[in-house]
Amino acid sequence: MNLPQNEWAEQLKNDANAVILDVRTEDEWNEGFIPKAIFNDIYKGQSFIYRLEELDKSKNYYVYCKAGGRSGQACSIMNQMGFENTYNLEGGFMNWEGEVVVEG
Repeated sequence: MNLPQNEWAEQLKNDANAVILDVRTEDEWNEGFIPKAIFNDIYKGQSFIYRLEELDKSKNYYVYCKAGGRSGQACSIMNQMGFENTYNLEGGFMNWEGEVVVEG
């Protein structure tokens, strides 16, 4: 399900069962990420799938990338794998107005 920024952030804030998933590249991740996000680069192919398989399918996943395309694709893959609740951040990280963590 695609959600605009404000709905994604509001729903996330009120969701005790939420997991944030960042599917960007490592270089993009290093430029900053949404707090508490789990990193899993969708371009890693089979290792991306293996890492998804390790996740709890009963959680609600809030997925984002840079612009919303890869995260939409990730949500589709996750839904096919049996994840019931995936939420794609429309407009992605480049339009994110919330808190950002930059390590290092």
